[in-house]
Amino acid sequence: MTEEPLFHIPVPAPVTGLPEVAGGWPDDPVARVLLDSGVPHLDREFDYLVPHALDDEARPGVRVRVHFGHQDVLGWLVSRDSEPSTGAKLLPLRAVVSREQVLAPEVLDLARAVAARYAGNVADVLRVAVPPRVARVEKQMDAEAEAPEAVGTEAVGAEDPDSPAPDALSPAPPAADPAFQPGTGSRFDWTRMDGATSFFRQVAAGEGPRAALTVPSAHGSWDSAALLADAAALAADAGRAAVVVVPDQRDLDRLCRALDRRVGSGAYARLTADDGPTPRYRAFLQLRRGQRRIAVGTRSAIWAPVPDLGLVAVWNDDDALHSEPRAPYQHVREVALLRSELAGAGLLLASTSRTPEVQRLVESGWLGELRADRQAVHAATPRVVATADSWESERDPVLARARLPQAAWKAAREGLEGRHGDPGPVLVQVGRSGFIPALSCQDCGTPARCRHCTGPLGYPDRTASARNETACRWCGRRERQYECPECGSHRLRAGSRGVDRTADELGRAFPDTPILSSSGDHILSTVDSTPALVVATIGAEPVAEGGYAAALLLDGDNQLQREGLRTPGQVLSRWFAAAALVRPRQDGGVAVVTASQEDVVGALVRMDAAGYASRQLAERRELGLPPAVRMAEVSGPADAVAGFMDLVGPLGGPSPLPWVGPVPVGDDAGSGHPDGLGGPVRHRALLFFPYSAARRVVESLRAARAAASARRLTEPVRLRIDPVDLP
Repeated sequence: MTEEPLFHIPVPAPVTGLPEVAGGWPDDPVARVLLDSGVPHLDREFDYLVPHALDDEARPGVRVRVHFGHQDVLGWLVSRDSEPSTGAKLLPLRAVVSREQVLAPEVLDLARAVAARYAGNVADVLRVAVPPRVARVEKQMDAEAEAPEAVGTEAVGAEDPDSPAPDALSPAPPAADPAFQPGTGSRFDWTRMDGATSFFRQVAAGEGPRAALTVPSAHGSWDSAALLADAAALAADAGRAAVVVVPDQRDLDRLCRALDRRVGSGAYARLTADDGPTPRYRAFLQLRRGQRRIAVGTRSAIWAPVPDLGLVAVWNDDDALHSEPRAPYQHVREVALLRSELAGAGLLLASTSRTPEVQRLVESGWLGELRADRQAVHAATPRVVATADSWESERDPVLARARLPQAAWKAAREGLEGRHGDPGPVLVQVGRSGFIPALSCQDCGTPARCRHCTGPLGYPDRTASARNETACRWCGRRERQYECPECGSHRLRAGSRGVDRTADELGRAFPDTPILSSSGDHILSTVDSTPALVVATIGAEPVAEGGYAAALLLDGDNQLQREGLRTPGQVLSRWFAAAALVRPRQDGGVAVVTASQEDVVGALVRMDAAGYASRQLAERRELGLPPAVRMAEVSGPADAVAGFMDLVGPLGGPSPLPWVGPVPVGDDAGSGHPDGLGGPVRHRALLFFPYSAARRVVESLRAARAAASARRLTEPVRLRIDPVDLP
C-alpha cells in the first residue's frame, strides 16, 4: 500500500518488509490509526505495529492508545494491512482501550465525506459521531448477552411489558415485500400526501427515494411526532433501519411517546447528550450491536450506527439547533444528504415550512416532493388574519399599529370563549424572553448600553422596572441612574417587550383568564384544552390538546428588522410552526399576524411555504448568494486572516474567485471584539464559489489550513463552510 502525500506535506518513501522479531508477526501486523487530534496536519492515518498480545483485540473500529511525539494519545484503528506504507520506524500499539468496535465502517466513510465537504478534520467529526466510552455499560451488556434469560429489565425496556423484544433476540427480519403498502400497520394517513405511498414502497424494496415533505399542520391527525414515528416504523416493518433526527429534547420526548405507541419502547434507541453519558452509550451500543433497528435523537443521532439503513428523516431543517457548534460546523441536513447517498437509503426532510436549501434540491430534481393537495391544506390550516393589510388598517387605523391590535384582541377573546368552536387555549408568540430585554433613550432614541462592557441594558423583571434599575444582559451589572451618552437624558423607554412583560400586560387585559408562560428554562411541552393564554417565545410553543383556538403572532416587524440573509425565511418558518399548532378553520381556528412586510405575511396567509422558498431562491440566484452558491468564511485576527488568504492563493482557475474582505466584525454592540470585553478585534473574509468548483475550492482551503498548521505560518483562524448564521 502506498500512501499519497496529504495536504502537500511529504511523507517518507514506502518500504517493504517488517523488522524481525522472535515468533514472527501476526497476520496483517500493520495497523492504520487515525489519531484523535484536532490538529489539521495530523488528519491522516499513521502506521503502527500490532504485537501478538493485542492481535485478537486490535480489530478495525476499536479505540487504541499509541505513542506519538512525546506522549500517548488516543486514536481509532481503521484497518490492518500486511505491509507498512512508510519507511519510518514503526512503533507498536500501546493498548486497545476496549474490544468494542464502536467505529462502524459506514460511519467512518461518512465522517470522511463530511470532513471533505466542510474542510475539517475527520477526528473532529468522529468526536460527535461516537459518544465517550462508559466501561460499566459494556460489562453490563456483555453479561446480559451471556445470560439471555436474565435480559428484560434494562435491556429491552421492562417499563412496557408488551413492547417488542430487541432485534438481537428476535427472528431475522422478513424480506421486503414488493407489494408493501403503508396502510394496515400504519398509524398516519399517508394517502393524504401525494407520492407518499410510492415513497415507502421504494424504501421497502431496498431503494433510496429522496423527498421533501411539507405538512400543513403538526397536531391532531397531522401530529408531526406520529408522522415521524410511523415513517420509521414503516422502514423497520420492511426489514430496514431508520434514523430520525429532531431539533431539541422536547421534540424528542414527543417522538419517543409516539414510538412507544407505534412500536413499543424496546424497538428503538434514543441518542441525546441530555440523557447523560451512561444512557447515551447504552443506546449507542444497542444500535452498534444490532439490538435496535430504529435510532432517534437530536443532532448527533444522524451518526447512529445502524445496519442496513433504509430511511433517514430530519424534522425542521431550518432550526438553528441542527447546526453543529463545534468544528467543522456541519449541518444535520447536509450530513443526512451525504449519508442517504452513501448508504443508498431513503431521505425524508419534513417540516411545516421550506428552506431555500431544500427548495434548490427540489428544483434541481435531486429531491422529490411529498405534499398535501390544496383542498387538504385548506381543511387542515387555520384562517390567517394580517392586521397590517389595507382592510384592517381602514377599520382601525390606530389600533392596527398597536402591539396587540383590535383584531388580535378579538381573536383571543373569541377563542377563549369559544364563539366559533369549542373554547380553548390561545397561543401568544413573542420574539424575546425576559421582561423588557432592550431599552432606549426616551428623548433621542439611542439604545441604552452598559458603561462597563457596552452590552444592551434592560429591565429583568417588574420590580426592576418600577425602581428604574437597569441590568446588563452581558455582564449582569445593575445601574439605577442611567444617563444617555448622547443627550444626557435619564428617561428610558422599552425597545422591546419580553415574554414576562407580555404575560403581565395580558393578565391585566384578560383578568379572569389563566396565563401560562413558556420560555427559557421553563418550557412547557404540552397544555390541555382548558381556555388559557399561553405566552411563549419562539421555539418554546407547547402543543395544545386538540389544537389552539387561536394564535397571536406578535413582534413580527421587530424580528424582520434583524440583519441577516436568512432572517425573513426564518421568521416565516416560525410563523408556520406556530400556525401548525392551531385548529383548522372549520373548527374556528385563526392565526393573527401583526407584521407589515407584505411578501412574508402573504406567504403565511396563502400557506405557501414552497412558493416563498422558490422566490427566495430566485433572488439569491440573481445576487449570487447562498444557497444558489456555496460560501466559505475565514475569521480571526486581521493578520491571521490576511495570511491565510495569501496562503490559499488564487482560486477558481483562469478567472480567480474574489474574496470579500477582510473586514472587522463584532457583537451586537459593534465593538469588533468577539466577547464585547476587549481583546483582539476579529476580522472576517468571505469567499463565494459555484457548486461546480466546490470540490476544488474546499480541498484548497483544507490544504491551506493543514499547511498553515504544520508550518505555523499564521495564527489559528476559524474556517466555516456554508455557515447558516451569517448576517
